Amino acid sequence: MSTTPSGFTEAGLRRLHDVLARHVDSGKIPGVVALVSRGDGEPYVETLGTMRHEGGAPMQRDTIFRMASTSKPVSVAAAMVLLDDCRLRLDDTVDQWLPELADRQVLKRIDSAVDDTVPAKRPITVRDVLTSTFGLGMDMTMIGTPIMGALFEQGITPNGPVPMPEQDEWMRRLGTLPLMYQPGERWQYQISSDLIGVLVSRISGQSYDDFLRERVFGPLGMKDTGFSVPADQLHRLPPLYAPDPATGEFQVWDEAEGGRHSAPPAFQGGGGGLNSTADDYHAYFRMLLNHGVHQGERILSRPAVELMTSNSLTPEVLAARETLARDNVHISFGQGQQGGWGYGMAVRTYRGDYAPVGQFGWDGGSGTSTYADPVNQVVGIVLTQVGTTVPSAIQLHNDFWTTLYQSLED
Repeated sequence: MSTTPSGFTEAGLRRLHDVLARHVDSGKIPGVVALVSRGDGEPYVETLGTMRHEGGAPMQRDTIFRMASTSKPVSVAAAMVLLDDCRLRLDDTVDQWLPELADRQVLKRIDSAVDDTVPAKRPITVRDVLTSTFGLGMDMTMIGTPIMGALFEQGITPNGPVPMPEQDEWMRRLGTLPLMYQPGERWQYQISSDLIGVLVSRISGQSYDDFLRERVFGPLGMKDTGFSVPADQLHRLPPLYAPDPATGEFQVWDEAEGGRHSAPPAFQGGGGGLNSTADDYHAYFRMLLNHGVHQGERILSRPAVELMTSNSLTPEVLAARETLARDNVHISFGQGQQGGWGYGMAVRTYRGDYAPVGQFGWDGGSGTSTYADPVNQVVGIVLTQVGTTVPSAIQLHNDFWTTLYQSLED
């Protein structure tokens, strides 16, 4: 069987092209950029379809995408830099930097009124924040509970009815709310990743964006990655579609010009605020597979990379996360089925599909998926502009990964 220089079979890459093209030809995905690489081989890139649902400019390798929750595995690197620099310790309490989170109250039950609380058993630690177990987060299976209503009303979450304010006001509002669970007791989604940005900013004395550019994006050559897109580059950003869940009709959720990413945001959200390209993300995930080194320059220490890409959850917390993922399939279309969680990313702890144990990365609600696999030395990135109000993008992701793993040369 013939192989390409990139470490995949020619037949396999033809199948990958055909699978992606089938999704675009269906009319449900206007365009896609996909990148795969193996070891030190040259990346293989597919660009299919157009920037807009109604046609127009074709997708390009350097198209910029809203990375949504695939921001999490990248933005957490700022905290790992501070750990490497000994400016942060895992079991420090966060009170000195985030005094708004001192002396927490905790809901008696998840559906309690927000003032029906007991005192927290202990302070929140840096480890709690980095592992998404500090006690507060997004749980879409709990919509309608008082605490979820309060999170939306206070502008704590991205893309909610109330815009997220600048970070000090965000922290003030966060400090008025109780925790859902005791610190360290339960994995909770999203808010930890945004909280990391505030922590990094306050420790470093820089904006989160500036710190990431100086210590991560700049050294990696990630020139198109940031929390907003410059005006002279907005033509490279397609609209983000949120199709109607009932009819599938395309609806523009965010335009490039004048949209949410056309100017620096009030809150630089590490949980979902980054914009980037396939090549920028490839540089980052390849660095992780290279144990923290990029083109001979060390970005993160090897132990930091091993820590962030290993399961960090105790058996009890892991079991609760797995239950949540299974119960959430009707909402997530199957996202989150990997088992474990490291720092800012999922870590596969069981063989639930074609990917091996140890694969790490995450997906985004804007139609993005980014993972690396240390067993096969594979990076895979697949980017669309279709949000997960419908299953189309997640189905494309699943087919991408299924086909990618069949394409490996043994």
